[in-house]
Formats: sequence, C-alpha cells, structure tokens
Amino acid sequence: MDGFFRTTPFGQLLRLCSKNSLLRYPDEVDSTLWKAFAEQAKVSVTSPNEKIGSEDGAVPLQSSIPDGQSQTLNNEGDIFLVGRYGPHDPENPHNWPYKCKLLTLSQMFVLNFCIYIGSSIYVPGEASIMYEFGVSETVATLGLSMYTVGYGLGPMLWSPLSEVPVIGRSSIFFWTLAIFVILQLGVGFAPNMATFLIFRTLTGFFGSPCLATGPIIGGYIAPVKGWTWTIWIFTWLCTLVLLTMFFLLPETSTSHILHARAARIRRFTSCRRFKSQSEIDTASNTPRDHLHVLSRAFTLTFTEPIVILMDLYTGLAFLGIFVGSVIAAPLLIIWLRGSIVPRINSPKFTPEMLLPPAFFGCLAFPACLFWYGFSSRADVHWIVPVSGTALFGVGIVTLFNSVFNYLAFSYPTESASVFAGNALFRAAFGASFPLFATAFFGRLGIGKSNAVLGCIAAVFVPVTGGLYMCGGRVRGWSRSARRDW
Repeated sequence: MDGFFRTTPFGQLLRLCSKNSLLRYPDEVDSTLWKAFAEQAKVSVTSPNEKIGSEDGAVPLQSSIPDGQSQTLNNEGDIFLVGRYGPHDPENPHNWPYKCKLLTLSQMFVLNFCIYIGSSIYVPGEASIMYEFGVSETVATLGLSMYTVGYGLGPMLWSPLSEVPVIGRSSIFFWTLAIFVILQLGVGFAPNMATFLIFRTLTGFFGSPCLATGPIIGGYIAPVKGWTWTIWIFTWLCTLVLLTMFFLLPETSTSHILHARAARIRRFTSCRRFKSQSEIDTASNTPRDHLHVLSRAFTLTFTEPIVILMDLYTGLAFLGIFVGSVIAAPLLIIWLRGSIVPRINSPKFTPEMLLPPAFFGCLAFPACLFWYGFSSRADVHWIVPVSGTALFGVGIVTLFNSVFNYLAFSYPTESASVFAGNALFRAAFGASFPLFATAFFGRLGIGKSNAVLGCIAAVFVPVTGGLYMCGGRVRGWSRSARRDW
C-alpha cells in the first residue's frame, strides 16, 4: 500500500518532512532498478520529436553494474531512458490492487457529484437573492449561468495542464478543489450582486465541468435558512472531499510518474543523463510550444471538424431521463461486448465502428422533443408526455457514449483537451438557456418551443451517419487525429 499513499498530497508532505526517509520509492531502496537503465543499449537523440523507446517498455530487473559505479557516471554521453521497472512495476497504476483502483475511482465520483450540485443547489435560493440584493429574476438566474460559464471554461486550461508530465493529474484535482472551497467564502459573504457573480464564476472555473442534481438538496435548505445556507452546506461537503483527497488521492498519470522517477534518479546520482521519454520529446521546446499546449483544448475544439460537430450536437442534450437510460444502458453494454470488444484489437478496427448506437440517439432526441412538446396539454393524460421523455434518456446513453468513445479513439493522445472543448460547448448551452428559457417558452408555449428545439436536433441527424461513412477520410485531413486506422 506504500506505493498507493506515496504520491498522495499527504504522502508527498510526509516525505518532505522526513527528508524522503519515509514512504521511499523502490529505486531509493534497490539501486539495481535504476542501474538497469544505464545498462540498456544507449541511444543518441537526434531530434526532439524522435522517440528513442517506450516509456512503458520493460527493463531488466538485474544489473551487472557494480554498486559503486554511480560515482563514475558523468553528464556526457548517451541518454539513459527511464521507463518501467518491468511488467510488475509497483508504481504503475495498472498494477495497483483492485481496492486501490476502486478507492481512486470512488473519489472521482464523489468529486464530480460535489461539483455537479454546486451549479444548481443555489437555484432554490434565487428568491432570497432577489429580495436581499434587490435584483430581478433574470439577474438572480445569472448565479447559475455564471457558474456554468466558469466550469465550462475551466477544463480548457486544467485539462491541457493535466497532460503536462511535470504537473500530473492529482495536483490539479487537489489544488483546484482547495481554491474552489476557499472561494466559496467569497460567495457566501458577498455584500452585493456583482461580487456574488464574480465569485460564482471563479468557483465554477476552479471546480470545472459538471451539471445539476442540486435542486433536490437546496430545495429543503433555502426556504428555511436562506440562500447563504445552500452555499455553506455545499462548502462543508466539498471540504470533506478535499480532506479525503489529501490522504487518499494518488497520482495516476504515467508520464508524470516517469518524469518524477527520472528527476529522482538524477538527484541521487548527480547524473543528468537519466531522462524520461516526455523530457526527451520536449527538450528543445520553446515558450511558444508551451503556450500551444495550454491552447490545445481551444485549438482542437474549433479547428477539428469531428470535434466541433460533435460538440455542437451534444450541447443540445443536457437533460437526463432516468427510465430511458436504464433501458438503453444494458443494451449498449451488450452491443459493446458482442460487437466491439472482439474486434477492438483487430487490424481492421476503426473508431467509426463505435458510432452505430448514435444512430438511435440522433433520432431519439428530436422524436422526444416533438412527442413531449405536442403532448404536454391539459387534455392529454400525463403518462403520454412522460413516456416521450424516455427517448431523451435513450439518446443520452447511446449518443453520448458513442461520441465520447469515438472522440477518445480518434484523438487518443489529446483526449483530455478534446473533452475539455466538448464540456465548454455543453456548458455554454447550459449557461445560456436559463437566461432566455422563461421568455422563450412563455411566448411560444411548450408545443412550439419544443418543436423549434426538435428541428434544431433534426438538423444534426446526418452528422453521425456522415462520420460513419467518411470519418476515416476526415481524420486523414487532421494534424491531431489518429490516422493509422
């Protein structure tokens, strides 16, 4: 379990305070591990973009280099590529015990839940906001919209940063949540509406993307305690999550683990020749290259046809329907296990093979909107429009899973940035709709309003079919998409 706790914020603090005498890394205990890298075939680097080996490649666990030879290693000569300590490397997250993987995954679920409810737990307190600050309903609704704008923009920065080996993932999760919790004080003690909106935007930015299950909780608190208590309950919950992450959230980024390993070996050998693959690849990067990494999410979002079309499409679907999801999810799993899993390692596999379930989703969305809109009348039994909304659940399960899998396989090395752009589009729709939804539905009525949305959804129906037939060709035009499928 030392390997699990070692890279948590608490583990790193403990190592710092003990001067690295506690929770020691394997290479700090067994010198033959790092010496094996020096014994490997040495390769000169001629280009920063030319990989000299795989970071995941296995290396021999035994070495013939004598114990004292580290004293003679100099800084001139070939690079020693720092990779895995064999297939059973204890620092490799894939080799962690099942319970450790489950614990890490559970923390991500709870973290997402907390950020989700932050958007809408405030909504039941809007009436209190209007009274206390003397603002209109539309201005009070900005508290929801600005939080949504913030968590839509946040991943555009945090996702590319999490792909930088020197930073890693766990530090992004922990420190942004810490800032997120601190900024809640600014929200709860806001003296006026302008200050309130500024801090709501900042908390959304540092909390990053998620959506809404909060009204259920906030609805009980706001009428009794006022709008500030919706913020304090939420803050206490996030603080509990932050404390849990401090002790139990390890680093899972492969590139960061190997980057830290190489830096550690350089430190106790005083030899600069030990480098991880990511350091070799970025050795000659300029400040412009670093800025390009930070702008990757925006670049991929607005220059890749596949990404922007899918982002536009999924931005429409932000309402989840439980019954339709329960029906569609098992069917999707059966299809994936029967049709995709057997072929995923085949040379003939392509990302477009993941898209067929989306055909049902792209038809389910407009069908649901038309069905619900024109059956939501006093003379129609309530079960009719409720039955129609189940199609939305079908659409969410089939379309979202297919689209996300398709994007991940099409952009495997930059998936975090791609998903950040997707989240930005969905958040933009989520932030803008509350501002005009009341007037929109009030003037057109439920039937016509849903018909308008249904027509917009219908316009995107050909997208999935077009990508299924021509996606390979579109990926071939891209500089970022994987083209060897």
